[in-house]
Amino acid sequence: MEVAKTIESVRSLVKAARREAKKIGLVPTMGALHIGHISLIETAVKECDFVVVSIFVNPTQFGPTEDFEKYPRPLEADLEICKKAGIDIVFAPATEQMYPRENFTSVNVEKLTEQLCGRSRPGHFRGVATICAKLFNIVQPDIAYFGQKDSQQAIVIKKMVADLNMPLRIAICPTVREPDGLAVSSRNQYLTKEQKKEATYIYKSLQKAQEMIDAGITDCETIIRQMYSILNQAPSIKIEYVSVVDAETVQNIDQIAGKVLVAVAARIGLARLIDNILVDASKQ
Repeated sequence: MEVAKTIESVRSLVKAARREAKKIGLVPTMGALHIGHISLIETAVKECDFVVVSIFVNPTQFGPTEDFEKYPRPLEADLEICKKAGIDIVFAPATEQMYPRENFTSVNVEKLTEQLCGRSRPGHFRGVATICAKLFNIVQPDIAYFGQKDSQQAIVIKKMVADLNMPLRIAICPTVREPDGLAVSSRNQYLTKEQKKEATYIYKSLQKAQEMIDAGITDCETIIRQMYSILNQAPSIKIEYVSVVDAETVQNIDQIAGKVLVAVAARIGLARLIDNILVDASKQ
């Protein structure tokens, strides 16, 4: 496994692999790798001949009051995980490598970024889209892998790739959960034992939504009200939003029809947690 710290070095290594007609996979991460990341990496290793994992805590997707400085950066542990998973390159650039000067150019995906997390995190998805565009230009992968837990991010990146005719495929892999249902996240380590227990109510509320849709209930307000009643059983949960939106446009809907995304964002102590489920009501 090679560890590349510069754009020039990772491009050179990928170029050599491409000369051998290898299929290139990219798993973009901010490090603090957990079993969710590992599932993405394992899928990439299975489907591609040459895999790059990027580890970069991107400052442009954090708001001024968010946890950029505190975000965990256990690089040595992350490198060991990547080595064991059999990847070929870890691209771990410094901030100065990715942003050597003030950026006058950014990528903004409109409409899809105005709902859900976009309401409380202005500029977040512009930072995400911009860093992903930079990584895609640097690595030039055939496939890039993202997790369903960050559903809005995945939708935004897929739209960016389609609209800008980028020559790669975006693969969305299932959310990985702990045995109690809590979606795996790097920010879970901010939680105390009691907070982690209460965080499971997020997934319980999503399960309730699934149960109601399966039973033929299509009124979004009714479903959201039941989800709130479950979330309110956990005193430490501060709800940011509970939404049912169209799975492609991310726009709020009143009645469920076709594919929908049921999503929750909440704060528990120092952690902001998100989770969601995709439901295809046409198959009910």
